[in-house]
Amino acid sequence: MKSAHMMIKEIFEEPQAIEAFLAEGFIQVEQIADRINSKEYEMVYLTGSGTSYHAGLAAQYALSALTRFVTSLIPASELPYWIPSKPTKKSLLIAVSQSGESSDVLAAAKAASEKGIDILAVTNTRNSSLMKISDYTLLTRAGQERAVTATKSHITQLMALFSLSAQLSEKDREAASLRKQLFGAPKLISETIKSVNDGVRRLADEYRRQNFFFLLGSGPNYATALEGALKLKEACNVYAEGFASREFLHGPMQLVDKRTSLFFLLNENQVDSVLNEIKGMRGFGASVFSICDKKDERLRESSNEVITVPGGFPKVFSSLIYIIPLQLFAYYSSVARGLNPDKPDKLSKVVR
Repeated sequence: MKSAHMMIKEIFEEPQAIEAFLAEGFIQVEQIADRINSKEYEMVYLTGSGTSYHAGLAAQYALSALTRFVTSLIPASELPYWIPSKPTKKSLLIAVSQSGESSDVLAAAKAASEKGIDILAVTNTRNSSLMKISDYTLLTRAGQERAVTATKSHITQLMALFSLSAQLSEKDREAASLRKQLFGAPKLISETIKSVNDGVRRLADEYRRQNFFFLLGSGPNYATALEGALKLKEACNVYAEGFASREFLHGPMQLVDKRTSLFFLLNENQVDSVLNEIKGMRGFGASVFSICDKKDERLRESSNEVITVPGGFPKVFSSLIYIIPLQLFAYYSSVARGLNPDKPDKLSKVVR
């Protein structure tokens, strides 16, 4: 795809990045899972910052759903204050960082290690500082990512963490099925990009003057809502916040009016439960965009726009698919506003 921007090139490289991880990284996943099982950890902490934190949140959902581990996600900058001073359970910290050089993630890993907690680094950078201080390393193999607005590195973080979650699943038959479906993800991601790209580009151009966005998701797509909001903030310099769908009704809904747009991230089983909520937001004057894995005429009638993503992928891993239209919307919105999505003026690729 011809473009002056790295962000869109890197979004379009996501299927190849996932293929690279599966080809080279899944053996590493199996080895790490074996070591984790042999150590008999009872507690798994996860940490990261920004996009990596959102990958950790999606992983927490998967680990909680599929494995025996008690899990806790803590922002990297807060982890030194929140972990127990004397952990009573044998614990592992999964530290997620694209660069492996984030000062907050490094400080979190060091603080955990000092308290006897083992470290698993999930990073895109071989021989990074995080890798050097960790007990295990899972390389995401996204290749170089030049845009500050992380896209393909996020997708590969999700794939690495989901692969590990599936490998650690206690249900052998389920784990085998999940692994098989993860190996089909490159094709599904490619199909998603192709199927939604033109519609998302048109939507971004139509709403290029909109400056207030709320993104609502439940279960695994709560993490997607947070990451989608971050991409809009970074690339478009707009106010955007992600919420768990029902939590939005407990206060933040007061801010909804004709100046706001809302994204609802839905799977086919959630449509019935949110139709009244969508109609309510429309009643306040807001524009509503629904992203769903099923074509539903009721959703089309109640929303301003419906973006349909491919169905059939495990719900526990759905962040891999649902984040794609949000990445594309952030990119095309940025360009429509005359901004450079690769280089937000206040941000850098690595926070040191």
